[in-house]
Amino acid sequence: MKKDIILCGVGGQGILSIAAIIGQAALKDSLYMKQAEVHGMSQRGGDVQSNLRISDRPIASDLIPTGKCDIILSLEPMESLRYLPYLEKDGWLVTNEAPFINIPNYPETGKVAEEIGKLPHKVVLNVDKIAKELGSVRVSNIVLLGATVPFLGIAYEKVQSSIRDIFGRKGEDIVALNLKALAAGKEAADRLL
Repeated sequence: MKKDIILCGVGGQGILSIAAIIGQAALKDSLYMKQAEVHGMSQRGGDVQSNLRISDRPIASDLIPTGKCDIILSLEPMESLRYLPYLEKDGWLVTNEAPFINIPNYPETGKVAEEIGKLPHKVVLNVDKIAKELGSVRVSNIVLLGATVPFLGIAYEKVQSSIRDIFGRKGEDIVALNLKALAAGKEAADRLL
């Protein structure tokens, strides 16, 4: 089992939280894991990206080579396009369709959607809307994580357990909300697949 995952978005969207949850779930599944992240611009709403590699065998490098990524998990649709050269031909894009327009020359949203639409393997959801319906847009990242679960190769229960571990210190209400977000994302992806 091997999964190379690129997680991307804009600073403050929770990309690094998703990476931590997947990484911990992989360790609970006795898998090897390596991670590299870029988040220097995150305080200014800039690009945040993480390479996450999980495998049942030792991993030499924490960076994913061009054309070898199994999954791009993106909280921002334009950011997902930035990393498409890394996606292998049978790889999956799981992305939020709602843009985070933080630059004056953001491309026309219809053009971004058109480019994403050309991909053969994709799950495109408005995770912000789903999270808002759950009561907090702050769990958009966990909705997106839930939509990615079918592609991870890690048991759903291990991901749930990692959410409990990571958010447990914030209280049971936060844990319950994040678990609901995870389930909502998984259900939305299951309907599309």
